[in-house]
Amino acid sequence: MIKRSRLFGTRTRVTFCLPRDTPPGTVSVVGCFNGWQPGRHELVPRRDGTRTVTVRLGPGVHRFRYLATGGVWLDDSGADRVDDEGSLLLL
Repeated sequence: MIKRSRLFGTRTRVTFCLPRDTPPGTVSVVGCFNGWQPGRHELVPRRDGTRTVTVRLGPGVHRFRYLATGGVWLDDSGADRVDDEGSLLLL
């Protein structure tokens, strides 16, 4: 699930959210906004049974995927578009 909140100006706060144990292990959101660096935006467990991480993004097209323990790549069906190269947010 992806939550968006428009900030003052042109930035948008985007919260990436997954269930706590699906997939198991550590999960990072990696994309063009963080140089595709695993671990830079790692999802953190919350009391409500989810894992989340929030990033601030400018306007444009942002491609991303989730990277889980063991090199498992996942896309987000809540993105604006999903294609063979991953998920897209259109801000």
